[in-house]
Amino acid sequence: MPTMDMTRGSILRKLVSYSIPLVLGNLFQLAYNAVDSMIAGRFIGTDALAATGMAGPIMNILILGISGICMGAGVLMSSFFGAGDTDKLRNELSTLLVAGTVFSTAIAVLGIIFAYPLLRAMNVPSAIIDITALYIRVVFIGAPFAYFYNALSQALKSVGDSKTPLKFLMFSSILNCVSDLLLIGYLGFGIMCSAVTTVAAEMVSAFLCFAYIHARVPLLSLRPRDIRVDGSLLKTTLSYGSVTALQQACQPVGKLLIQSAVNTLGVATIAAYNAVTRIDDFAFVPEQQISHGVTTFVAQNRGAGNTGRMIAGFRRGLLLETMYFAIICAAVFIFRERIMTLFISGEGAADVIAEGELYLSVMAFLYIFPAYTNCIQGFFRGVGNMSVTLVSTFIQASMRVLFTFILVPHMGIHAIAYACAIGWVLMLLFEVPYYFHCKRKHIDTEGRAA
Repeated sequence: MPTMDMTRGSILRKLVSYSIPLVLGNLFQLAYNAVDSMIAGRFIGTDALAATGMAGPIMNILILGISGICMGAGVLMSSFFGAGDTDKLRNELSTLLVAGTVFSTAIAVLGIIFAYPLLRAMNVPSAIIDITALYIRVVFIGAPFAYFYNALSQALKSVGDSKTPLKFLMFSSILNCVSDLLLIGYLGFGIMCSAVTTVAAEMVSAFLCFAYIHARVPLLSLRPRDIRVDGSLLKTTLSYGSVTALQQACQPVGKLLIQSAVNTLGVATIAAYNAVTRIDDFAFVPEQQISHGVTTFVAQNRGAGNTGRMIAGFRRGLLLETMYFAIICAAVFIFRERIMTLFISGEGAADVIAEGELYLSVMAFLYIFPAYTNCIQGFFRGVGNMSVTLVSTFIQASMRVLFTFILVPHMGIHAIAYACAIGWVLMLLFEVPYYFHCKRKHIDTEGRAA
């Protein structure tokens, strides 16, 4: 069984070997939406690109809310694995699957019903509200499949297997890309087809993950008699998962509010902002996944009682984040024009590309801030202190929204980069002193100061 015990061995090697598949897996997951945007913009038109941009923040709230719950449960499963308590590990997985399936189905129904009111609240232009609502409703149908995959992949990651979920995401992402190119680029189907292929890819990845665990990972394979909800674990899972889900949802909710400000600037600006946020997402993913590697590392060593190794793992995580920033800053700044041309061509493309270039020329140098905030949050998640991650994320998201509304009317969408920087700096001013406070107090196995 391909598990990884992080309580012993080289810290940097463990973090790198665990984080790289996470990075690649999430890049492929982002490719679902990026490919939709590229194909929609190049083969359907600017309205379709803007429509997928409208749907982006809503989809992110859905996905990040789901992954937040699963991440909270993953901290518990990592701790149980590190402590060698396989019974609690299996009970936690069963509780996560049963309760989460009910939750995600309810979210899907609500999303389908309230699609139009939500889009009107976002100031979506009337010219694209119908195609945007259609796109969002189809995507919401896939919520239970997205949840099921995230829960099972998080279970695999909690026992150190970050490579297998990557393989399934690679396959489903390639399937999504090929289907879009064939059905939209070659056969000329519309935006609904883009949403349908995304949902189909989610279904495939969920099924593959389930089949693999059933056949190859007996530690996580649940038999019918194992399927139940453990009340005490559900309470703990909700305590961890709900806070993590709220923390995860803060960012896309902030994006949703920012999108409403951008929506008043016209379709070309909306299209440009859609493109640059896709690029930001790709830039942020490695930072976030290094953070998740730190979370699993800290959680396993917390379960084993290795406090010193927890701190050492966090420091190695900061080193990896710094190295990654140097690479992504140079790449985005140097190739910003070429990157923008991937998203749009034809009439009106020049204005969209110019707006996007200006934004990226600023944002490229600011990626260092989320690198460090993500790593610190990974440490706090690993020790079970979810409230710190929620408060710090709320600080960043709220300040980013506030300064966006102040600056964008006067400076355009590149002002959003400055608003983000203000939020990240304030976030660090909260997180860093709290980390040193926790370090001085010697973090205990409950995630509180001893």
